[in-house]
Amino acid sequence: MKLFRIHWYDFGGLMSVFALIFVLSEWDSFTNYELIMWFSFFSLLLHQVEEYRLPGTFPGMINRIMFKSDLPDRFPLNTNTAVYVNVYAGWTVYLLAAILGEKSIWLGVLTMIISAGNVVVHTVLFNLKGKMFYNAGLVTCWILFVPIVSVFFVTVYSENLASTADYLIGITIGIGLNVFGIFKFINWLADRKTVYVFPNRNLLPADRKKK
Repeated sequence: MKLFRIHWYDFGGLMSVFALIFVLSEWDSFTNYELIMWFSFFSLLLHQVEEYRLPGTFPGMINRIMFKSDLPDRFPLNTNTAVYVNVYAGWTVYLLAAILGEKSIWLGVLTMIISAGNVVVHTVLFNLKGKMFYNAGLVTCWILFVPIVSVFFVTVYSENLASTADYLIGITIGIGLNVFGIFKFINWLADRKTVYVFPNRNLLPADRKKK
């Protein structure tokens, strides 16, 4: 489990490659909606790679800039919390939306609201708070999340796939998770004495400990 806590995003990036090969090999068997949801899942995995691996400074940035932490390597976000938020919650929801396809449109809407929320916080909130022009996760927001969210809603509307209930449920839960769920969850699992510490490379350059 220790290995997974510090490499889950690497496994996710590798999983995205195999999943993409599968989708490309079975391309003709998927509907337009199903293809969008699978690419949405890929986009989440690659977004997490940017946040936690290349350049990977998201943990240090959110702890230092958003939470004003004096322990940016572990408080309030730590490696254990990151797994809960990104893997147990993120992978599960996005993967289910891809697998269930048109059987659960509201779930697809929910994931798109989460993706759109990421675009807003990475583009506006994080940059304004940190007085910066780039933060880990911003590039994949714009080259992946923005076009996928746009194509999703155009497709769902043009093919008349979603009911009013799908929109209401998906948008309501999605906004709730964006506004309250993630940050509140980080606070609930926060522990200044935690052993689940991020490595130096996940911190902002100014916070990295010299060896």
